[in-house]
Amino acid sequence: MSEVPGTGRVIADRYRLLDPLGEGGAGIVWSARDEVLGREVAVKEVRAPEEAPSAGGSEPSYSRLERETRAATRFSHRNAVAVHDVVVQDARPWIVMELIRGLALSDVLAADGPLSPRRAARIGAEVLAALRAAHDAGVLHRDVKPGNVLLGNDGRVTVKDFGITPADGLYDLTVTGEPIGSPEYLAPERALGRAPEPESDLWSLGVLLYAATEGRTPFGRDTPPDTLRAVTEEEPPPLRRAGALAPVIEGLLRKDPAERLTASDAERRLRILAAGGTGSPAGGAAGPPAPAAAGTADGVPGGGTAVAPGDVGAGAGTPEPDGPPSRTGVLVAVGALVALLIAGGLAWALANGDDDTDGRGGAKVPSGGTTVSVRHGPGAPAGLAGRAHLV
Repeated sequence: MSEVPGTGRVIADRYRLLDPLGEGGAGIVWSARDEVLGREVAVKEVRAPEEAPSAGGSEPSYSRLERETRAATRFSHRNAVAVHDVVVQDARPWIVMELIRGLALSDVLAADGPLSPRRAARIGAEVLAALRAAHDAGVLHRDVKPGNVLLGNDGRVTVKDFGITPADGLYDLTVTGEPIGSPEYLAPERALGRAPEPESDLWSLGVLLYAATEGRTPFGRDTPPDTLRAVTEEEPPPLRRAGALAPVIEGLLRKDPAERLTASDAERRLRILAAGGTGSPAGGAAGPPAPAAAGTADGVPGGGTAVAPGDVGAGAGTPEPDGPPSRTGVLVAVGALVALLIAGGLAWALANGDDDTDGRGGAKVPSGGTTVSVRHGPGAPAGLAGRAHLV
């Protein structure tokens, strides 16, 4: 069996390439060994057109990618693939990253079809947590899509390739006539040539959630120009499988960035849905958790849905603890019983003459039964007609 070209090569006198893990338009990813620290890592061999113009017209693409990828090392989050190092070999950057064992979300969708709304919400919440951490550090992703979301064998959801997609206005859309990134997931403002903002990543997350539940992207067309035209001018087709997740997706897919759901509101609602709540279009409290199928729980190995404390919110439907009835409830019940007995005694007295009392001011029940004497004492609770004593 022939060896893959490049296997065994050492990058920057430190990272030995072992096996290719995947290849795409932006480059090839290798499993590698860090010879200094003695650990396995992933190394991305970045491929970009060296002669492509930048916004300033002179800076090579590789230099820009190196600078932006280094910026992505400014933040760390459990839902973001960690960038360990950026080295230069053969005049281009090689990105050294944490090695994740698992599958890309795109592979899962291709093999298994659409996800349930609950599982999609769980994945979306984890992706959004990583995006929020990056945005807080001043880093945009700019290419949120299923291929950049990894589902680890340990159940962890991570986002890769922060800072790798360029961000130079209209140049983002075409390099030698072809789009960089994924036009189906591109926000309308970016398709129109405006600079990306954090809200642009939120739009892409909305498209990802749409594709995860519906089985197709809302704006995909036969050619990139037609796709970009649909992104900017058309509304997404109605959601048919998203269930309670639909209001969140619709809130993220608003054309005007200022009208989209905020990151904090979207994450809160996604976590409610992931926990089995119903959420609400207005962002209010969720309903009670829906019962899970026996022995299964979407998105969490071994059953159960992982939700951080405090994420579910006050409306998640916590049941009241079992215990003895309150004193007020008992008194109200006794009062109702007493009122019925008094009414019965008075009716009997009217039908049977003047012998209607027991000599102590109480109503007497005939026929030798138990007598209930009703007295009004100074200690009687407000709202109760009297206190009942068995005599």
